[in-house]
Amino acid sequence: MWYNPPDSAERDRFHQGLSSRAYEYLGAHAVMQDGKMHWHFAVWAPNAVKVSVTGEFCAWQVDQAPMEKQYDGIWELRLPADTFNPERDPVKYDYQDAAAKLTNYKYAILCQDGSWRLRDDPYGFRTELRPKTASRIHHAEYMWNDGKWMEERRAWQAYKSPVNIYEMHLGTWKRGEDGRIYSYRELAPLLVDYIKDMGYTHVEFLPVMEHPLDGSWGYQVTGYYAPTARYGDPEGLKFLVDTLHQNGIGVILDWVPAHFPRDEIGLRRFDGTPCYEHQDPRRAEMPQWGTMLFDYGRGEVKSFLLSNAVYWLREFHADGLRCDAVSCMLYHDFCREPGQWVPNQYGGRENLEAIEFLKSLNARCYSECPGVMMIAEESTAYPAVTHPTDQGGLGFGFKWNMGWMNDMLSYVKLDPVYRKYHHDKLTFSLCYAFSENYILPFSHDEVVHGKHSMLDKQPGDLWQKFAGLRALYGYTMAHPGKKLLFMGGEFGHFIEWKDDDQLDWFLLVYERHPEMQKYVRALNKFYRRTPALYRQDDGWEGFQWLRVQDSDRSIVAFMRYGGGSAAPLACVTNFTPVFYGEYRIGLPFDCELNEVLNSDRAEFAGSNQYNAYPIHAEEIPYEDLPYSCQVCVPPLSTVYFRVKKQKKNNVKSGKNLSK
Repeated sequence: MWYNPPDSAERDRFHQGLSSRAYEYLGAHAVMQDGKMHWHFAVWAPNAVKVSVTGEFCAWQVDQAPMEKQYDGIWELRLPADTFNPERDPVKYDYQDAAAKLTNYKYAILCQDGSWRLRDDPYGFRTELRPKTASRIHHAEYMWNDGKWMEERRAWQAYKSPVNIYEMHLGTWKRGEDGRIYSYRELAPLLVDYIKDMGYTHVEFLPVMEHPLDGSWGYQVTGYYAPTARYGDPEGLKFLVDTLHQNGIGVILDWVPAHFPRDEIGLRRFDGTPCYEHQDPRRAEMPQWGTMLFDYGRGEVKSFLLSNAVYWLREFHADGLRCDAVSCMLYHDFCREPGQWVPNQYGGRENLEAIEFLKSLNARCYSECPGVMMIAEESTAYPAVTHPTDQGGLGFGFKWNMGWMNDMLSYVKLDPVYRKYHHDKLTFSLCYAFSENYILPFSHDEVVHGKHSMLDKQPGDLWQKFAGLRALYGYTMAHPGKKLLFMGGEFGHFIEWKDDDQLDWFLLVYERHPEMQKYVRALNKFYRRTPALYRQDDGWEGFQWLRVQDSDRSIVAFMRYGGGSAAPLACVTNFTPVFYGEYRIGLPFDCELNEVLNSDRAEFAGSNQYNAYPIHAEEIPYEDLPYSCQVCVPPLSTVYFRVKKQKKNNVKSGKNLSK
C-alpha cells in the first residue's frame, strides 16, 4: 500500500478518535522520493524516549535506524528500498530465505525505565509465520475481479434477503496430504465448489488476523492489520475473497475489538506505558481470559479500531464483520467479581465510552462501505443493539440470538419424555424475536469444551440422534431470523471440533452422514428459493402460530409469510419419537397444503412417513383459528407445507392420506 501522508486535520482526527484511514499513513508504506522507492515507517508511541526500526537488515541492533518524534507523539522514518534488498551484500546475508528475512522488522522502543522493548508494528500488513513474530514490509497491488458483486452489494437489502452462513475455521476445514494446511489460494476452489453445492449464501471465517497461538482460534490477535501467515500472503486472502465473490458467495470476518493478548510483541504497555489499554488495571484487564481490554475513551485507540474495521471492509472487500464479545465491551462488570471493576461516572455498570465507540463504528462502516453487515455477538439483553443510532440504538445490522440458541440446545439435550415440561423453550423466543434483527447461530463455541457436537447433543440411539438433528435444523430454518451453522454440523460430525486437525470427512462413507449432508443441502436450497422463510423476519406479519400449546406431544406448528405474491409456508415440528398419522393444526383461512420438504423421508435416512396427497382445510375452528386440517407428523421430524389459498370457500374433506 502506498503511503498517503496525513495533513494536520487528519492527524487531529486520529487523536480525536475520528479517523478511519489511519492505516494509510501509520505502519510501513512504500513511497517514491526523488524518483526512488523508499519505505516510510510511522508508529504512535507517545511516551517513548526513543524509537528505532530494527530487523535483519541491521542485525537487530536497536539504535541503527532511529526514528524522529513528531509533535503529536508519532515517530517517523524513511529508508531507501535497497536497505531491504538481499542482493546488496550477498556475503553478509548468506542464507536461503534472505529475501524474506530482510523484510522483517520490529520497533525498538526505549522506555522511560531505561529498558528496550521490541514490538511488532500495530499497523503492520504482514507478519512472519508463527512461531516467529516479526512484522514484514509488504507492498503489492491486487487486481480485483469482483466489480459486479461489489456494485450489487451497495444496493443489497440484507433484511429482506436469504442469509445462511457457513461458519468455518480455515486451518481445520480441510487439509492436504499428511495434514498439511492449505493456503488461501488452495482453499479458494475447494471452498467455492463446496459452498455452491451446499447452497449457503455466505461464509464466515474465524479470525484471519495474525495470532501467535493456534489454540486461540484467532481470538487473541497480535496483528490486527495482517492476515495470518499460516495460510499465505495478504494477496492470497484477497484472492480467496475475490473468488468467492465471483461465485456469488459473501464473506464475513470475525473481528475482535474487545480485548488483546498480553504477548510481549503486542499492544500491552506498548511504549512502556498503557497506550491501548486503560491506566486503571480494573478497566484494563480481563482476568478470566488473561487478556487486556481496549480503552475506548482514548482517541488513538478508537481510530486504531475504526480504521481496522474499515480496512478489512474496504481493502479486503469483506461483506461484513462479526464483532466478538460485544457484551465484554458494554459492561464494566462482565465476567468480573465485586471489587474487580469500576463503575462509570453515574455509578452504573455500562461502559459509556465503549457504547459511544460502537455507535460511531457502525455508523462509519455503513456510511463508507454500503451494503455490508455489522453483526454483534452480544449475549445479554442489552437493548436496541440493532436499532439505528439516531433512535438510541448501537447501530448494528444484526445480532446473534444467543438466548434462542441456549434455549434450543438445552431443550434438545433433554430426553424426549421430559421435553413436555420445557415447552416454553420452544415458544419463548417469539416473545422477543422481532425486538432485534437476529441471526440464529449454532456456532463453533457450541461444539467444544465438553459441550458435544451438534449430533451428539441429541439423546437416544443413533437413528434418533440423526432424526432429532434433522428436525432441529428444519425448525431453525423456518424460525424467524437469519441462519448460521458451524462447519461439520452439516454432515453430522460426531466428535467435538478439533483445532489441530481437519474435519472428519471420512464419516461420509458411513451410513446416515451422507444423508444428513443431503438433507442440509436440500434445506439450504429450499430456504434460498422460498421468500416466506426470509423476506419478513422482523415482524408478526411474517409469522403466525398454528399450534403452540401442545406441550404433551412436544409439537409446534406455525405459518411463515413472505408478503406479496409469495406463497405462505406451514411448518410442523415433532420433537418426540412418536408418530402421529392424523394430527390437527389450525389454519387462518381456507387453503390447500402440499408437503414440500420432510426431514423423515427415506432419502434423508428417515422412517419415510409423509403426506402423500394435498390436504384441504376444513371449516373446523381450532386454537382460535377459523379453519383446521389433519396432517401426518412423523417421529422426530420437521415437515414443510406449501400453502395455497382457496379462492372459494369450497371445503373438502380434511382427512389426510398419509403413507
